[in-house]
Amino acid sequence: MSGSTQQTRRVILASLIGTSLEWYDFFLYTTAATLVFPALFFPSLDPFTATLASLTTNAVAFVARPLGGVVFGHFGDRVGRKTVLVVTLLVMGISTFLIGVLPGYAAVGVMAPILLAVLRFVQGLGLGGEWGGAVIMSLEHGDGRRRGFNASWPQVGVPAGYVLATGLLTILSFTLSDAAFLSWGWRVPFLLSGALVFVGLWVRLRITESPLFAEVEQRGAKAKMPLVEVLRTHPRALLSAFTARIGVDVAFYTFTAYIIVYITGELDLPRSYALNAVLIGSALQLALIPLAGALSDRYGRRPVYFAGVVAAAVWVFAFFPLLDTKSFPLIALAAVVALITHAAMYGPQAAFIAELFSTRLRYSGASMGYQVAGIVGGAVAPIIALQLFQTYQSTIAVSIYVVIALAVTALGLAIAPETRDLDLAEPPRARTPQVGPFA
Repeated sequence: MSGSTQQTRRVILASLIGTSLEWYDFFLYTTAATLVFPALFFPSLDPFTATLASLTTNAVAFVARPLGGVVFGHFGDRVGRKTVLVVTLLVMGISTFLIGVLPGYAAVGVMAPILLAVLRFVQGLGLGGEWGGAVIMSLEHGDGRRRGFNASWPQVGVPAGYVLATGLLTILSFTLSDAAFLSWGWRVPFLLSGALVFVGLWVRLRITESPLFAEVEQRGAKAKMPLVEVLRTHPRALLSAFTARIGVDVAFYTFTAYIIVYITGELDLPRSYALNAVLIGSALQLALIPLAGALSDRYGRRPVYFAGVVAAAVWVFAFFPLLDTKSFPLIALAAVVALITHAAMYGPQAAFIAELFSTRLRYSGASMGYQVAGIVGGAVAPIIALQLFQTYQSTIAVSIYVVIALAVTALGLAIAPETRDLDLAEPPRARTPQVGPFA
């Protein structure tokens, strides 16, 4: 094995472990926001309003993520990818640990939900800087013909983090009484993050800086104000990244977060039905996301991405009827197929977005386009789904909402060039991207 190949694999492993830990932290909160936080931090509200308030604190992180993308993206393009990735891991790990020791409303009153929202905001800052760095490090190392496959591995951190977070919460909720779980059991996975972060740091400190960034640094070509330059020189790329992400986010959080609210609140089924169904689908995604990334290396980013968009738009109309059967095998089928469609979109997404921007601006541009979309995508998806069902008493309204968001994503793909064959070492004006709808 050559040194270059070995280093590429080490970078991919470091990105995968780091993003898995970050998403573990992130999904711990998302899952706890539907299962635990309404009763613990909003006990004076009725169940519906408490759940809505809890999901609103969850959405705070999505607002923080673009700010994290701007701040850490700036330093990623100015100082380097590796240093920023170490800092983002620390930010996320410490804030998650502190949530684990946070007193509830019964102990400190209104300060409890306020502190909860503040720590969720800090989590969002860390994740906002994490994604761009992990994807770009994987993308900028190794064989240019395998960029889609390499960059897809940080995306695997999403289902890996979900499996780890939800799996631990599920085990604890089954092995402990409801009183014990609400009192202290839910805190254990949050406290565990403090130990896991050292594993991620050990791995990340052993990797080398991106060779493409090192080349930019050697030429003295680093941007002084990366975000300002991105806005000035890459407006279409930003628009493409933003719109291409929205539908993916809305579909994902409908399939993984709102499903818990719907199954426990509307269908009055055990929460294990939703958690286990999504766990099965997430476990399959561990293999399916890299497969979709590899397919994008062969057939192009946009065709694979678009196939996932169409499949998700069709499946969302079967998703809720399968949940309504109250049969666990059919509920699991609904979640598994939904997450297969998500994998088809999510696998090529990392390379597609990162390749839209030149090397000297890639961290800022990719982070900004990706994270801003999260505000109008994942941040509000469970809340809008909850309100739509409450208003119309029909899941058709929720399905239509998901399809509209996916149509926006299809538009983002249509206005973007095919990025698979771009030479990332060339300056933007030297590139000759293939343009046209899914060319």
